[in-house]
Amino acid sequence: MSTSTMWLLLFVVVALALLVAALTKTKFTVQKISIIGVMAALSLVAYEFFRIPNVFGSGSSFHLGNTFTALTAMLLDGVSGGLAGAIGLALADILAGDPGYAITTFILKFIIGLVCGFVAHKVIHLKDYPTANRGKYLLVVTASAFSGLLVNVFTDPFIGYFRNRFIFGQPAEIASVFTKIASGVTLINSLLSTVCAVVLYLALRPALEKAHLLPKN
Repeated sequence: MSTSTMWLLLFVVVALALLVAALTKTKFTVQKISIIGVMAALSLVAYEFFRIPNVFGSGSSFHLGNTFTALTAMLLDGVSGGLAGAIGLALADILAGDPGYAITTFILKFIIGLVCGFVAHKVIHLKDYPTANRGKYLLVVTASAFSGLLVNVFTDPFIGYFRNRFIFGQPAEIASVFTKIASGVTLINSLLSTVCAVVLYLALRPALEKAHLLPKN
C-alpha cells in the first residue's frame, strides 16, 4: 500500500474518532484538553524510553505507553482516554516513519480508552465508589484499568494481522507467526500497564481533586 494511501487512512480514522466523540456528546473544556495533551505526551515518552522494540523481529514492542490511555479514561472519560493514547502513540509511530502502524495504533488505543471509560464510569461508577474498604476499592480500580487492556490482548493481534497482510503486504504464514508473537507481547504489556495505571490513579486522583484540576463531570 502506498504511503499516501496510508496517510489518507489515518486521516479517516482520526475523523471517525472525532465523530464518536460528537455522538457520545463528550465535552472538551480547556482543562480537559490540557490533561489529554499531557497524557498523550506521557504516552509517547513511556513508549519511547521504556520499551524493548521489535521483539523477535515482529514489529511488536514491550512498552508502558498504554498506561496513560487507561489512566486518562479512569480520570476523565473513555473518549478522552482513547484520544490521549491514540494521539501519543500514533505520533510515536509517525515520528518513527511508520504511518501504517499509526493507523492501527490509533484505532487500538482509542478502543482501550472507550472500554476502560465505559467500565469505570458506566458500570462501576468509579468516581463515586466508596474508598473506605481499601481492598475492594483496589479491586474495582484494577478492574477498570484492566478491562480495556484485556480487550487489547485480543484486538491488537487481530487488527495487527490485517495490517500486516493488507497494508504491509506480508504473506499469510509470516503474518500468522507475527500475530502469535504479538499476542504474548500484548498480554505482558497489558499486565504491566494495568499495574502502573492503578498505582498512578490511586496516587493522582486525590491530589488532582484536592487541587481542583479534574473536571466536575
